[in-house]
Amino acid sequence: MMQIILENMVFTSYHGFYDEERRIGNEFRVTVTLELDELLSVKTDNLEDALNYEMVYNVVKAEMRTPSRLIEHVAQRIVDRLLKTYPLICKATVSLSKMNPPLGGQVEKVTVVTSGENENK
Repeated sequence: MMQIILENMVFTSYHGFYDEERRIGNEFRVTVTLELDELLSVKTDNLEDALNYEMVYNVVKAEMRTPSRLIEHVAQRIVDRLLKTYPLICKATVSLSKMNPPLGGQVEKVTVVTSGENENK
């Protein structure tokens, strides 16, 4: 089993319960942990035999561009799309943080973590 982790991807996105959050935007940080069976690329050193990290990043970026009221929804969309797009992923876990959430006091971030497994594995 192998893990690939894309850590602390930073996006300005327009997620939030309040209209103002979806209008002004906020900083979000996303970490994706992917579990895979051993990849052929370990032996071949060829990108064609690997999971392309840039493509994974682009999936996350596309989902972060689609506004939602709840970050839980965004995180689960990312998990679902990664599992659907890359069947070689056994398990995907997404940690999504909203920086400086409007909670009425000083809070660095609020984070949700969700995961899913590939049903075909």
